[in-house]
Amino acid sequence: MSGQPLLLVRDAHRDYPRSGDPVHAVRGVSLDVTPGEYVAIVGPSGCGKSTLMGLAAGLLRPSSGVLSWDGTPVRIGPNPHVGMAFQQPGLFPWMTVRQNVAIGPRTRGQDRAAAARIADEFIERVGLTGFGDAYPSQLSGGMAQRVGIARALALRPRLLLLDEPFASVDAFTRLKLQQEFKALLKLERPTVMFVTHDVPEAILLGDSIVVMTQRPASVKCVLPVAREERNRASPAYARKLAETLAHLGVSSEPDA
Repeated sequence: MSGQPLLLVRDAHRDYPRSGDPVHAVRGVSLDVTPGEYVAIVGPSGCGKSTLMGLAAGLLRPSSGVLSWDGTPVRIGPNPHVGMAFQQPGLFPWMTVRQNVAIGPRTRGQDRAAAARIADEFIERVGLTGFGDAYPSQLSGGMAQRVGIARALALRPRLLLLDEPFASVDAFTRLKLQQEFKALLKLERPTVMFVTHDVPEAILLGDSIVVMTQRPASVKCVLPVAREERNRASPAYARKLAETLAHLGVSSEPDA
């Protein structure tokens, strides 16, 4: 994880107009995301984390500042090298699982048969073999989330952006999806930037944790995560959890 950043952000600002004073969502954010790195973004609710993801994806234009993708300025519009998955998977209800996953390959010019083969490959990788002909209404929440991740990965993106992808499922399913997703990333090896409110999840999946301030969001600190700190039974994990929570203004000590 070295060399030129895949995504570079320098002094990025983003304001939203409204009657009266504008809403300052992101203020002076600077960070680097290097190839092969998994970066977790944590911070208070409503602080501008999703705005930062929108800027990185080219869905939003910064009010000022610089964002560059692999050495060139980020432009408004779809980036064929970026995949995204969200808290709600946003599946098309009239399409089967296979058709939903095949959307990306189809937009890249693959014919129907080739796109279906790619879709089936990723449906299998997320543990949904046999569900290619099912419709979203026939899936559980965890299964639908797997489809959303498969759809993002079917693009074989260089950068995968995840905005709270496991937040809408129950706690047990979330833990299972975290482990499955971690194993899946080892196969695909994209660069990943993900937003989460779950600090243990950030420690488990992240190579580094970017802690954001209250809105308008800026980077408070960047915390590297060592391999031994991912073992939830270890003292190193407990220390990393306490450190991260302290930067978020939360005590890890039980009430007296």
